[in-house]
Parts: sequence; C-alpha cells; structure tokens
Amino acid sequence: MDNTSSLHTPVLLVEVIQLMNIQPDEIYLDCTGGLGGHSQAILDRLSENGRLICIDQDQTAIAQLHKRFDHDKRVMIIHDNFTNILTIVRNLKLHQVSGILLDLGVSSPMFDDPQRGFSYHHEGRLDMRMNQNQKLDAQFIVNKYDAIQLNNIFKSYGEIYHGKGVANAIVEYRKHNLITTTTQLVDVIKGALPPIKLHMKKHPARNYFQALRIAVNDELQNLQKFLKNAFTLLKPQGRLAIITFHSLEDRIVKQAFVAKSTSQIPKEVPITSEVIDYRLITKHPVIATEQEIKTNRRARSAKLRVIERK
Repeated sequence: MDNTSSLHTPVLLVEVIQLMNIQPDEIYLDCTGGLGGHSQAILDRLSENGRLICIDQDQTAIAQLHKRFDHDKRVMIIHDNFTNILTIVRNLKLHQVSGILLDLGVSSPMFDDPQRGFSYHHEGRLDMRMNQNQKLDAQFIVNKYDAIQLNNIFKSYGEIYHGKGVANAIVEYRKHNLITTTTQLVDVIKGALPPIKLHMKKHPARNYFQALRIAVNDELQNLQKFLKNAFTLLKPQGRLAIITFHSLEDRIVKQAFVAKSTSQIPKEVPITSEVIDYRLITKHPVIATEQEIKTNRRARSAKLRVIERK
C-alpha cells in the first residue's frame, strides 16, 4: 500500500460502513474514491463475488487508487466526474447497485499540496481545480470577473453578505498586479476587512476560498445533477450515503432526501394510494464524535445522511 493512502483518515468511517449495510455479494459505488479509505472499508466486507467501482475526477487520486487496488479484481477504477454516474454504470452494462457513497470533502492531498491552491495557509498557485484537465481555475476568476460577479460568488457560495469590499479590493489590486498566488489573495482579503474580522477564530480568508473553490468546480450544480441520477440506480434495499462539509451542500442533500421519502401531495388532496419508494435511514445528520474530531480536525464539519430504496 502506498504510504500516502495509509496515512489518510476517512471521515465518519465507522458510521458510513454501518449505515450503508454492506452486503458481501453486491455492487457498490464510491463516487469520490480519493485515497481509498472508505473504498477499502467497503471492500473488506465484500466476498469474492462482490464488486466495487471507484470514481474520481482528480488525476492524483486516480493514481493512488490504482496503486492501492490494482491487485484486486473486484475493484474497477474510473477517472470521471460523479455527475456522470448514470453513464458510467450503463457503460459497465449494469442496471442497479446496492450502495452509493459520495464524500464531498476536499481530499487531504488537495489541501496539503500548496501547488493545488486550495489552502489559505500555504503559498501556491491560485488554482483550486479538482479536475486538472479543466480550463477554468481560481486565478482566472479572481483576475477576470468584475466586482459584481465576485461579490455574487462570495454571497452565493461562501454565505458572505458583506463581500463587496473584498470584491472591490481585488479589482483595484489587479489594476497594477495580477493575483496569481494564494498568499497574494489572502493579503488582499485581509487588507479589505475591518480589524475585528482579522482576530476572529475563523481564518478571515476561509469562506472566500470556499466560495471560489465551489465556483471553480461547479460543486453545487454537480451535486444536484448527481442526485437526479443516483436514486434511480439503487436496488430495493440499496442505500445512498452522502457526506457534506458545509450548509449549502447539506441543504441540497436534506431537501432531496426529504422529497424522496415523504409525500409531495398536499394534505387536502384525498389520495391514499401514493407509493413512496424511499425511506430515511438518518432522520438527522450523523456528525463526528469528539474523539474523531480530536484525531481528525477535518471531521468537525462533516455531516452524513443516508437514504434507502424500499
């Protein structure tokens, strides 16, 4: 096993495996394979007849998954975006599967590699692409979008409701110098904020970086596309498990799960024969224990929701 893989700590691993109710002879999808932590735990519970399909859009993750699983004939590794889940499954001549996992967290290697540009703690190229083949990156957005567009990104994806000052500061700064690195952007953000914001517990650039990352990778739209197809791919008693890391993602998942598992017919309409095909396994999101958060700080904002096809 590759050392990088062995050091990776999957978020909510125990809870994911328990709630997915893994059946030894069935087929499972890990739609964000990453370094293979969740995948390995699923695989450990499969028989020689079971199958695991690992999907990831990140080339680095795909390389790690090949190192970890190429020896195992039960595993298929696919370099693609999870939004294409329906096409992927159909191309494999499959109809339905017994479990689907989607972990929406940015993988540790992405954050820890300064050159990927995800971290506001390290200097690196302002990139933030999860798929390195994609043309749009954070550097383009920061240097080409106008102040209104930037402010809309900060508001929509970072839930920043007073981001106009930072947006204007970015536009002003780039009149003289392009913003090409993470540290440049952090300095511009800090310079545009009132002093009180610089001494808060949260890093002042955190939500701005989150907003740019979501915009670069079209994350919320991709999640919605994924959900449209994932439900139809579940067998009866099959389960869909999704781990989110901020309220925007969690809201989309919660609303989709509730819509699938409850009646959409108004109470005043006298229809009693409606069939509801899904049931919530988690009525409330599952969060990390204090012990897990102590050993893996990235678990502190994770929320797990699981739904089952009846």
